[in-house]
Amino acid sequence: MPDAIRATGLVKTYGSLRALDGVDLSVPEGTVLGLLGPNGAGKTTVVRVLTTLLTPDAGEATVAGVDVLADPAAVRSRIGLSGQYAAVDEYLTGFENLEMVGRLYHLGRRRARDRARELLADFGLTDAADRPARTYSGGMRRRLDLAGALVADPPVLLLDEPTTGLDPRSRNDLWDVIRGLVARGTTLLLTTQYLEEADALADEIVVIDHGRVIARGTADELKSQVGGERLEVTTSLADDLEPTAALLAPLGVGEAVLDRHRRSLTMPVSGGVEVLRAALDRLAEAGTKVDDAGLRRPTLDDVFLTLTGRPADEADQAEEPTP
Repeated sequence: MPDAIRATGLVKTYGSLRALDGVDLSVPEGTVLGLLGPNGAGKTTVVRVLTTLLTPDAGEATVAGVDVLADPAAVRSRIGLSGQYAAVDEYLTGFENLEMVGRLYHLGRRRARDRARELLADFGLTDAADRPARTYSGGMRRRLDLAGALVADPPVLLLDEPTTGLDPRSRNDLWDVIRGLVARGTTLLLTTQYLEEADALADEIVVIDHGRVIARGTADELKSQVGGERLEVTTSLADDLEPTAALLAPLGVGEAVLDRHRRSLTMPVSGGVEVLRAALDRLAEAGTKVDDAGLRRPTLDDVFLTLTGRPADEADQAEEPTP
């Protein structure tokens, strides 16, 4: 399967800051690549390079078979882009927003109007077509923005943190839209800080940090790097946490991680349900009161913590420079 997006050795510096430090990417046609990383990791810089908004200092890239440096105009005609914030005109109606994008793409008035109606129907916005965009909810604005990225029916779509700020229901609705696009053959590069988003949508995930690719693979492959099962126990009393860890230590295959704030411990184990049963027996015999206990597989949160040394909700606060 040929690559719809390919980048090799991308480098971008801003003074002493190396925003991209030799990034390699490949996205086969009709698949989703999740580009995962904290704020300031380089995700948005990658998107800016691939969409011709930014020229790299070194490296090369092709999108839809076109070199982004040699023929940026041809690249722009083959892609759709939706950024972190909905790029809609609040004073135009939903229909007028999409018609305007169609005219900018030189579709002609009739085709632009027809395409606007098609997309409003596809994105569940027909009833709001004649309302100013300023009256739309956050989820509706995001859907309208994504519809605008699809007016020219591009084969490649780049979404830069498209669900930022959305409530869980609106996020799930947008996920359904994205799945539908991919099912119809669209190739998608998705940047996100939401680990569950990458887990739900991406065929392959690339983790980037400090401008470098530090891991790549499917969600299951990345989780397997963390390895094993985890026994999780939440005690009723924080003072019981250390004694509980000592009590359960013989069942583990590694040291327990304690979180006094949550009154919880997490310990790598092997043996499945039998280990959980043994843990519960030990806790009962000791008279330790617990609020919760269970086994779980590694998550992308575990992967992120292992690879970057911090959980995803403690992402860097540094912003990537604006060119």
